[in-house]
Amino acid sequence: MTATLLDGKATAAEVRAEVAARVAERTAAGLATPGLAVVLVGEHPASQVYVRNKRKACAEVGFHSELRELPASVSQDELLAIVDELNADPAIHGILVQLPLPEHIDPEAVIERIHPNKDVDGFHPYNVGRLSLRMPVLRPCTPKGVMTLLKRTDQTLAGLDAVVIGQSNIVGRPMALELLAARCTITVCHSRTRALAEKARAADVLVVAIGRERFVPGDWIKPGAIVVDVGMNRDAEGRLCGDVDFEAARERAGWITPVPGGVGPMTIASLLENTVQAAGLSA
Repeated sequence: MTATLLDGKATAAEVRAEVAARVAERTAAGLATPGLAVVLVGEHPASQVYVRNKRKACAEVGFHSELRELPASVSQDELLAIVDELNADPAIHGILVQLPLPEHIDPEAVIERIHPNKDVDGFHPYNVGRLSLRMPVLRPCTPKGVMTLLKRTDQTLAGLDAVVIGQSNIVGRPMALELLAARCTITVCHSRTRALAEKARAADVLVVAIGRERFVPGDWIKPGAIVVDVGMNRDAEGRLCGDVDFEAARERAGWITPVPGGVGPMTIASLLENTVQAAGLSA
C-alpha cells in the first residue's frame, strides 16, 4: 500500500479562488473590502516568513491588509493599545497578532483583548467556547484547514477512532473538538500518555502536532489510516520534515499529508476564509 497524498497546496489554491470570488461579490454589492491587520513584534525569522506569506495571500484574494511592525522591546500596554485601535477601526475586520511574543508579554492577555468578531486566528476563549458547544463562529485556522483536507478523502468520519498527539491550545485541543463535532471518537495524547504507540496503532485518523522531528515511526500507523502531520521541523541536514516518519508511514497509511505542502498552506487558506466571514459579521 502507498498512501494517497492529501495535497495542501492544491486544496489551498482552490480555497483561495473561492475566497477571491466571495471578495469580488462583496465589492460588486457595494460592501467593504475585507481588511486584515497583522501585528508582528520583534524579528523572529520564522514569524517574518509566515507574515510575508499571509500578506501575499491577502493580496492574491483582494483583501485590504495592514502590517504593524513593533520592536521586541514594546511594552504589553503599548501592544494592547494597538489592538484597541484596530478593534475600533471599521476598515479592519480581522486582527492577527503573530505568535510567539517576547517573554515579557502575556499572549493570553493579548488574545483576549482582540474583539471575538475580529479574532481570525480563532484563539479567543469566546470562539473556542463556541466550537466546544458545536456553535462555531471563527474557528482555529490549522484545525479548520485539517478538516477541509479530510473532506477531500471522501471518507465518512462519523464513527471513526481519531487520535490527536499534542494538546496545545492552537492545534491539539481545538483539533479534538473539530473531530468530535464530526462524530469521531477522540483520544488526545500528550507527554504523560501511557502506551502511546498502542493508542496510535488503533487510530483510523491520526493527527500529530508536537513539533518533534519524525517522532511517529511508520509501524505506529494502522493500515489504511488517515495521517495528518502538523509538524514543521528541520532535521540534522537542514531539511524540512514533519512529526511523522513520512516515507515509512506512507507505506501503511491510506492517506497522508506531506511536509511541506500539507497542513501549512491550509492554515493560511483558513485564515482568509475567517477574514471574509469576519467581514460579514461586521455588516
